[in-house]
Amino acid sequence: MKIHRRLPAWLRMQRASGENYSMVKRLVEQNNLHTICKSGNCPNIGECWNAGTATFMILGDICTRACKFCATKTGRPFPPDPEEPKRVAESVKILKLRHCVITSVDRDDLPDGGAAFWAETIREIKTTNPGITIEALIPDFDGKAENIQKTLDAGPDVISHNVETVRRLTPAIRSKAKYERSLGVLSYIAQQRRTAKSGFMLGLGEYEDEVIETMDDLRKTGCRILTIGQYLQPGSGYMEVVDYVHPRKFEEYRLAALEMGFDFVESSPLVRSSFHAEKHIIT
Repeated sequence: MKIHRRLPAWLRMQRASGENYSMVKRLVEQNNLHTICKSGNCPNIGECWNAGTATFMILGDICTRACKFCATKTGRPFPPDPEEPKRVAESVKILKLRHCVITSVDRDDLPDGGAAFWAETIREIKTTNPGITIEALIPDFDGKAENIQKTLDAGPDVISHNVETVRRLTPAIRSKAKYERSLGVLSYIAQQRRTAKSGFMLGLGEYEDEVIETMDDLRKTGCRILTIGQYLQPGSGYMEVVDYVHPRKFEEYRLAALEMGFDFVESSPLVRSSFHAEKHIIT
């Protein structure tokens, strides 16, 4: 397949500046916090931070995995910071958020993958911010039900876990993670009668029938919310973009997913996991 390198017009991003952007940036830095917005080079950082929102990333900023699509640092992480849950909760309060999204690096170095820390963070946020709704974008916890359950027991409103790409491309793109394991995580979440959410990227060399198959696989797990966005190479050494998918094709996939029975589908080039997350609360 031909590799396209110049960004098309539909991938123009909002400038990362403004009063609210500066406020969020200052808050994150002063509280020694991490966000996937910055660590993952999210293209929507300008829009989201200007709106006064951010996706907090817990358990540090060093991941034990080295996925070929992700800009997050990889290596040997530091021990979890016991004060981090409180700082995150206080930052959510300062930002006056009614909904927040929490994610984390993978922590394969910890016996429970960081599940207990996840639960503590969610509980701290809820205690400090009564009435808030929370989306937890979790790692796969090696597929261990007892660790997934620790997070569920803390009471997030939406539990998200991304498959990231189609089955065929998973071994080349994701480090350690497995397509079937991710489906298993989502199935477990749905079986506990909790709202399951997932997402994947386009432009990595997938074919249309593989995209449809992935959506079908996700729906069969009981997943109710889906996000689809364009992969953007975060730097040299990462997977190259094979194709920049036109917005019309994203809309076709959105309609196809709704036909399959998903409750919410966000599908356009700049969509990321937490895009419009506040709209995904299912009562």
